Amino acid sequence: MILEKLKLVPHKPGCYLMKDKDGVIIYVGKAKDLRNRLNSYFHSSHTGKTARLVKEIVDFDYIVVSSETESLILEINLIKKHDPKYNILLRDDKTYPYIELTNEKVPRLQVVRNAHLKKRTSRLFGPYPNVVAARKTVNLLNRIYPLRKCKTYPKKPCLYYYIGQCLGYCVKDIPEDVIKDMERDIIKFLKGDSSLVSEKIKEEIKIESDNLRFEKAMELKELLDYIDITLTKQKIEGNDNVDRDVFGYYSDDNYLSVFTFFIRGSRIASHHHQIIPLIDKDELTTYIAKFYEKALLPKEILVPDIVDNKLLEEYFNVSVKIPERGDKKKLVEMASLNAKKQLEDKIELLNKQEEMTSKANEELKKVLGLSKLDRIELFDNAHLFGTFNVSGMVVFIDGRPAKNEYRKFKISFDKNDDYGTMREVIYRRYFRVLKDNLTRPDLIIVDGGLGQMNAAKEVLDSLNMNIPLIGLKKDDKHSTNALMTFDREIPIEKRSNLFHYLERMQDEVHNFTINYHKQIRSKGLYASILDNIAGIGEKRKEELLKKYKTMENLKSQSVEELTSILPLNVAKELKKILDSI
Repeated sequence: MILEKLKLVPHKPGCYLMKDKDGVIIYVGKAKDLRNRLNSYFHSSHTGKTARLVKEIVDFDYIVVSSETESLILEINLIKKHDPKYNILLRDDKTYPYIELTNEKVPRLQVVRNAHLKKRTSRLFGPYPNVVAARKTVNLLNRIYPLRKCKTYPKKPCLYYYIGQCLGYCVKDIPEDVIKDMERDIIKFLKGDSSLVSEKIKEEIKIESDNLRFEKAMELKELLDYIDITLTKQKIEGNDNVDRDVFGYYSDDNYLSVFTFFIRGSRIASHHHQIIPLIDKDELTTYIAKFYEKALLPKEILVPDIVDNKLLEEYFNVSVKIPERGDKKKLVEMASLNAKKQLEDKIELLNKQEEMTSKANEELKKVLGLSKLDRIELFDNAHLFGTFNVSGMVVFIDGRPAKNEYRKFKISFDKNDDYGTMREVIYRRYFRVLKDNLTRPDLIIVDGGLGQMNAAKEVLDSLNMNIPLIGLKKDDKHSTNALMTFDREIPIEKRSNLFHYLERMQDEVHNFTINYHKQIRSKGLYASILDNIAGIGEKRKEELLKKYKTMENLKSQSVEELTSILPLNVAKELKKILDSI
């Protein structure tokens, strides 16, 4: 059937959708020439992930478009719609922290992640290597420049005013030119010029030293060292101060390693690295196109020669270049060398993980007699003497955790009823699957015995959903030692790949559920404490809950920090009670 269908495919650009025996789309790709690309899958030998893909293909569809740019846009949209399991390269959940200088009359500095929602109304700088580095930079600038710290204006000056880190905008009329001067210096710093900030710190160090406040001078010296490490030492020789991203790559038969430098203000601000299974020779072009859904576009992108730079240039409407000589060529080569080193360092571990995961998943499929095992959903429950009753669901796709698919369930009743909890969570989950036509799992695992399984099956039957379901039996040391079906118990060898695979899934769902339970329990205790303190009404309680979220976070705050919401006497009383818990 496939070979006959191939003869009908035109030599035109477009997208193709590979399907398995159940008609499920398992891979989406694009091509300049659909006939040639599709023929390459079925008339060539393959290894690794591509070989596994081809083995599963039973049918394909294709969509013809008028240009390569249209095919790229269509490919990305189809991947979003169908989330095919072999398009794993596009499942990177990483978002990058940026620093935002808000466009308010009196601006604030803050760390943001969803940069695309703010890019039209804010001044964004970054990305930063991680959120810790971004927060350190914000704290540094807030210490030197007394900008506004409060999101809304309080009725009286807060602690930041009294320690000199705010000019008291809530009660004073600060000249506009003072604010503009601070903004100018901060923007200059965030664009890579640290000279003004360094000079300010050096002046403060001298003043503190002259007044024999050596501890204060040492703190300032540490700030100066931070600037030297994060800015000065990463200068790029010969750079022209243009914000650009540089992509390099290295590949073998099975994996594609991609390394990206973010160059901002003539320095390497941060980098990103990812290793992905290699399916198609066009993977890097698609990877870069998808990459900027979670990062802001720079003025220029430098790419290696295997990338279709003209296609990306048209898609992004920014300069995308393949440098042929000079400093830019060296930057791409440096990124590629880093990509190679990352892959060489991790290849043994990657191969071992791939072997263990694939073999364990195949073994589980064989043991249970399943024809397909791509998606597994696992459930666990948690409560404290029948209170703060919650459940968690984790999802494994193709043997790996799919964290963006995890779900939390706050149970509607507070009593010690594990079976009732299981009925509620299974009903809520799979009624939603039916209602919204979500992907059904190939297997459901409940972290419990026959009683939990029967409660879950009762609900599935009422929804007319025939999904395989098993439980996990534990020994007297609370270690999983067998799979349970409705008609048999299947022992598991504790040294086997299958045991470690199930143990990993069990740990994942347990930890996810317990963390949610702790969060709910903390909020419940948190709210009850706040209800019993004079001076904390509904409005202040709501502000505290919104800002600090958990009991642990609230307990770690100083009295001074709490005065940003509470009067001083109420903040002291709250701190006293929290310290006694």
